[in-house]
Amino acid sequence: MDDPELREPDLPRTAKVRPKALRTGFTTGACSAAAAKAATLALVNGVAPSSVEIGLPSGNRHTFEVESCQLDAEQATAVVVKDAGDDPDVTHGAQLTVTVRGRADHEISLHGGEGVGVVTKEGLGLEVGGPAINPVPREMITEAVREVVPEAGLDVTITVPGGEKMARKTTNRRLGIFGGISILGTTGIVRPFSTASWRASVEQAVSVMAAQDCPTLVLATGGRTERAAMRLLPDLPEVAFVEVGDFTGAALREAAEHGISEVVFVGMIGKLTKLASGVLMTHYTRSKVDTEFLARITVQHGGSAQDASEVEDSVTARRAYEIWARNGTLAACGADLCSRVRTVLERFAEQECGRALPAKVAMVDFSAGNVVAATEAGWVNT
Repeated sequence: MDDPELREPDLPRTAKVRPKALRTGFTTGACSAAAAKAATLALVNGVAPSSVEIGLPSGNRHTFEVESCQLDAEQATAVVVKDAGDDPDVTHGAQLTVTVRGRADHEISLHGGEGVGVVTKEGLGLEVGGPAINPVPREMITEAVREVVPEAGLDVTITVPGGEKMARKTTNRRLGIFGGISILGTTGIVRPFSTASWRASVEQAVSVMAAQDCPTLVLATGGRTERAAMRLLPDLPEVAFVEVGDFTGAALREAAEHGISEVVFVGMIGKLTKLASGVLMTHYTRSKVDTEFLARITVQHGGSAQDASEVEDSVTARRAYEIWARNGTLAACGADLCSRVRTVLERFAEQECGRALPAKVAMVDFSAGNVVAATEAGWVNT
């Protein structure tokens, strides 16, 4: 039976072809780090650099062109223009502008200026009232500045001209971020997950994996969860791990076609919640987290009425995770969520692909370092 809730948006099923290489870009976090380093170099050396090199979380380094740099006696300001590659990103072309000023202590203090959003709700892992600068970009910016001034203190202020207008095309307001965009990125690299070509690359990766006679396919939602999956299942070959992005359904179809024996899905609570609700196209513009569903799970595992109300009123699945961790039900609620995802994946394989495809599911924490819940005994390692 065809269940419309399990369908991805209709996309043409064309003959398998080698997808064209997609041009990657750089995140607002990486561009901000580059601009911060350029401004710091100008402030220290009295000379505006035309380019700077920064480290990425992967350990690789990249050189960014500096669009402009201004210097006076007390501060320096540098601009790096974001290139999002082939991803349809609303911040493509944004001027990430960073101003640095010396301070009396030895701290690197980050601030948000015009065009950078302000956090107004909990559940994002950021301080309410503070700028929407995510943890990895904070680390990148600080490390880039420390390459120039290992011990001196600096105030580092990020602004994005036109950022408030850009943010209207994002989900920031729904998430409680007002006044501008977020400074994002976990790898520094923008990969075009949302394109049809990325779907083709996922299908190709599964096909290549099946050709190696590997019976277990491991699907991860991104780079961090993929690394967590590799730590969880160290005996599997690297080819078994596929960074699926938002195309879980396409990966399952391909796995079924190639006779894969089982699938393991590893993700964080947001993607798992969408999958458990029966939504296999999990891109943020096509689906949203069902917090009422998470509130029901909260109650079923001993959460209070206040806990459930707080979960239901939240804007992110992360808030449910935080409440479960606070009240001691993270393992139970997480295992329930993983079990529901397993049911959805196995039902999809039966109904859409016409064959049984056993599934296992694991949920990792927000550092993607630990498995906090799973369908399998012995996988939890917090």
